[in-house]
Amino acid sequence: MRVAITRDVSPAVARCELTHLERVPIDVVAARLQHRAYEACLASLGCTVERLPSAPELPDSVFVEDAAVVLDEVAVIARPGAPSRRLEVPAVAAALEQYRPVVRVEAPATLDGGDVLRVGRELLVGRSGRTNAAGIAQLRGMLGAYGYSVREVRVHGCLHLKSAVTAVADDLLLANRRWLSADDLPALDVLDVHPEEPFGANALRIGDAIVYAAELPRTRERLEARGLRVHTVPAGELAKAEGGVTCCSLVFDAPQRAKA
Repeated sequence: MRVAITRDVSPAVARCELTHLERVPIDVVAARLQHRAYEACLASLGCTVERLPSAPELPDSVFVEDAAVVLDEVAVIARPGAPSRRLEVPAVAAALEQYRPVVRVEAPATLDGGDVLRVGRELLVGRSGRTNAAGIAQLRGMLGAYGYSVREVRVHGCLHLKSAVTAVADDLLLANRRWLSADDLPALDVLDVHPEEPFGANALRIGDAIVYAAELPRTRERLEARGLRVHTVPAGELAKAEGGVTCCSLVFDAPQRAKA
């Protein structure tokens, strides 16, 4: 069974944390409709969607990816870099404990799940405004026993590593190389986003399908030209909160629950 954990859009989403974008109005009704379309897309790709309830006191809580990193063997419960977001973590951790043993990032470390990109048995981890050196060191220490290596990647000009690069195939990365150093990336083929779509590097791979924002047609054409099967979803409202398609779910395989 493939599970996608999501969380409903908070009615307070307009008060979200912002780092690189100017604050503009967010239509909560439209954001929820777009989020439902996103969940429907995940379901159409074989995911069992488990939606956590919205949290009126937590504006950014729809972005569940930042609360954890889920691997085949273990779930790492994150410690978000924005203090306002740390109260998002318990609900996500409780959901994941049904499927995985968990380990936790501890202070003074900070780690956002949006800064962690798995490429095979290697994790690329963004050194960003939300993830610090201690967070990367703790992740490396936790996961070495499971056979994962951790590579630090410095990012600049964007919120998270996955704003700048995601994996769209086993041997292909989608990237905006203005926001990171290509020297930090593994030796894989890199597809560049269209220059008019700097936020186009955020893509969610599910099996052999790519979930992608409908608002980025030029980069979508580049993905399709590589033979990738792209499913577009409307994502414009949550993009105003610096969100992307990876941010709104934690997707993992769960053959059986760890607990009844």
